[in-house]
Amino acid sequence: MPRLSLFSSPLLLGFDQFERTLDQVSKATADGYPPYNVEQVGDSALRITLAVAGFTMDDLAVEIDGSQLVVRGRQGDDDKDRVCLHRGIAARQFPRSFMLAEGIEVAGAWLENGLLNIDLIRRAPDARVRKVAIRASGERQEINGKGHPS
Repeated sequence: MPRLSLFSSPLLLGFDQFERTLDQVSKATADGYPPYNVEQVGDSALRITLAVAGFTMDDLAVEIDGSQLVVRGRQGDDDKDRVCLHRGIAARQFPRSFMLAEGIEVAGAWLENGLLNIDLIRRAPDARVRKVAIRASGERQEINGKGHPS
């Protein structure tokens, strides 16, 4: 059965990348580890805070992969001699991904009291108006295979 697209309307031209992003988000893991908050800390600033108790800076990695912010945690094996009678603090490796909208940039990250904070800034979009030239019918412009005028 073919998949019905939300963006099949002829009024929504060029939204295929947005649709692919929505597909990625919907396929993301439902695992709730580590827990996190997303806060607005200014007019154009956000902060993601992940609870990573027991992880050191060397155990964590923050990467930007295309339009995804990926946080990974992996603890070393330095607890081999420790005997836990109850382990309530999770010590497992994890990846946690966040889709970044266009114009969102990572400003920095820091670890404090078991919380990994990642600051994001939304750059103001270029709000310029551009005039599109109208050509005569004999002056048709060809578009190459990459989607650009040749």
